[in-house]
Amino acid sequence: MSTISPPSRAGSGPWRLARAELRRRPSVKASLVVVTLFAVMAVAAPLLSALGGWGPEEFDKSAVDPYLGGLPVGPLGGVSAEHWLGVEPVTGRDLFARVVHGAQVSLLIAFAATAIVVAAGTAAGIAAGYFGGRTDSALSRLMDLTMSFPSLIFMIAMMSVARDVNRIVLMTLVIGLFGWPGIARVVRGQTLSLKHREYVDAARVGGSGPWRILTREILPGVAGPVIAYTTLIVPGMIATEAALSYLGVGVRPPTPSWGQMIADSVAFYDTDPTYFVVPSLCLFLTVLSFTLLGDALRDILDPRGSRT
Repeated sequence: MSTISPPSRAGSGPWRLARAELRRRPSVKASLVVVTLFAVMAVAAPLLSALGGWGPEEFDKSAVDPYLGGLPVGPLGGVSAEHWLGVEPVTGRDLFARVVHGAQVSLLIAFAATAIVVAAGTAAGIAAGYFGGRTDSALSRLMDLTMSFPSLIFMIAMMSVARDVNRIVLMTLVIGLFGWPGIARVVRGQTLSLKHREYVDAARVGGSGPWRILTREILPGVAGPVIAYTTLIVPGMIATEAALSYLGVGVRPPTPSWGQMIADSVAFYDTDPTYFVVPSLCLFLTVLSFTLLGDALRDILDPRGSRT
């Protein structure tokens, strides 16, 4: 009976070391706090907006001054006990309610698109690396073809011509369509290095079929790099959604989105900077936190990839 086992089954040693290393990094702790804060904000958006007393689409005309072009009444963009982060110029919609619901929309699209990218990329990468031959050639050419598209221009074109559809679902699918080849290449390289390891050969000699080998032997071996790169993909997805909404082809009003709010606030950045700063700061902190967390996980779980 062979005693050879894959590294991921050698106990929780590597993962315990990874957790210990993460705890020693102050930037990771801060990033986890910020990520958790915005995740809770997104999940509890309806509750938080109800707590603030205003919905994301409610107008408060008394909070803006019609004689000053609809600028908020009061300092810092109308910050008060009634409107915690102020209000939007002209409309008087509560900025706190818009921000928390914008977090829900932005993070939902980013996480759903990331799930599509990771699932498709991992499946394609494992299949290409393990089976090789024509399967590898076909999938590799598909990766090259997908990566050769000017993705942002193609996304804008697809989002512009699509009408009367659920914009959130469409954005998720469109963003996910172009993101999978990157992680597929990472997984393919890992699979090529794992498929001739002793424990994989032992499983093959023991009568295990390809499905069992892929799910029980190969997949745990690529889990570390996949987790690390997944964390690095999320900020790119958030930024892509914000960019599409900023360009006017993403989420449509009155549904709030951070990118859409930033686009609307550009016209008021000199007269009401709070309206511009709040969604921009939320987007910046979220992207930065996920990037720092992803870099740390890649350094720990995929040290070879971090040096390439």
